[in-house]
Amino acid sequence: MMVGILIGVVVVVAIVILSDAGALSRALRDFDWRLLPLVLGLTILNYAMRFIKWQYYLRLLGVATLSRRDSLMIFLAGFTMVMTPGKVGELLKSYLVRERTGVPMTRTAPIIFAERLSDGFALLVLSAIGLTVFRYGWQLLVVGAVLSCLGLFVLQREAWIHAILRRLERTRPGRTRGAAMIELYDSTRVLLRPRPLLTAVGIGVISWLGECVAFFLVLAGLGIPATWSVLLASIFVFAASTWIGGASMLPGGLGAAELTVAGLLLVTIDDPAMTSTLAGTATLLIRFATLWFGVLIGIVALSRVSTWTSTLQTPEPEPARPAQPVS
Repeated sequence: MMVGILIGVVVVVAIVILSDAGALSRALRDFDWRLLPLVLGLTILNYAMRFIKWQYYLRLLGVATLSRRDSLMIFLAGFTMVMTPGKVGELLKSYLVRERTGVPMTRTAPIIFAERLSDGFALLVLSAIGLTVFRYGWQLLVVGAVLSCLGLFVLQREAWIHAILRRLERTRPGRTRGAAMIELYDSTRVLLRPRPLLTAVGIGVISWLGECVAFFLVLAGLGIPATWSVLLASIFVFAASTWIGGASMLPGGLGAAELTVAGLLLVTIDDPAMTSTLAGTATLLIRFATLWFGVLIGIVALSRVSTWTSTLQTPEPEPARPAQPVS
């Protein structure tokens, strides 16, 4: 996490230098700060919708003894782990669920992967809205969509995957990990069946659209006219840059997301006011509202969760197999 924060500081310094520190300072001073509560409110809406998806996934896997309050604290604590490469640190959520309920991590760890995949598809849907007008970077988004669909197709081939896992079980390393690998795959397949996947992507479209609108408000606060074309550009730029940041596997998408936001703003918004300084200012503001704000919330939640170890009761084991929903 500290490495991610250091990278974040470097990225902010680079934006300040490239944007002209004095001009950027003036742009921040002129920003309509009355819009900030609304921008943060839309970010919180995104978090609320993603928490609904987290709860939905837990229910699909039969995790029934975790209270909603504890589940919320675990979900929010995971925000601190966005600063790890590829967000792999979010496996902390699976670990905390195990500590609180006794459910093995092999059952709930696939939730982290399913969250990333469904969010990726949702961002591609939002990016496609902008692609009807803007033609920038469509090749990369199409390749990403095709690869994601191909991976999803392979994961749904239960007979293939089980055959591979049974073969791995006969190897020396697989003898002790075979059951765990099968449970990991079975949970993954439950979450990625058509109905759960479409539900999760639908939730993701709504949740990430909230942050796209927040970006639109940031641009309006910086003096860019609040027109339909700017709203469309905001959806495209924010969704595409967030997807690219996630695909980069960098901690928090740092560097990749910021560069994409600033670059796409300059080519999609046809307004004399959209200078490199204004693009840099908009990038700093939206990244604070949608990345660093979440990290701060996560730190507070993690500080609460860390006290659980002293009061943790003996966990009650969950059923051994996930529930099998009708797809």
